[in-house]
Amino acid sequence: MAGEINEDVKAMSFEQALDALEKIVDDLERGDVPLDQSIRIYERGEALKVHCDRLLKAAEDKVEKIRLSRDGKPVGTEPLDAD
Repeated sequence: MAGEINEDVKAMSFEQALDALEKIVDDLERGDVPLDQSIRIYERGEALKVHCDRLLKAAEDKVEKIRLSRDGKPVGTEPLDAD
């Protein structure tokens, strides 16, 4: 059931998901949300967090650093973290 409710999360951009997650945190911190609703929005928050993590990892994988020759001219790229 929670998976069906959170299907729209997959289509969100990182910024949209982060904004939605921040709103959930604000709502839960206020403490005036009924328990059953708190559980639902907490589950949605988990789905948003996983989605943000996935998008962030994909962006990090695309980041490259430019390699320079001895005279300072670009000669290619390599992964930012060559692990």
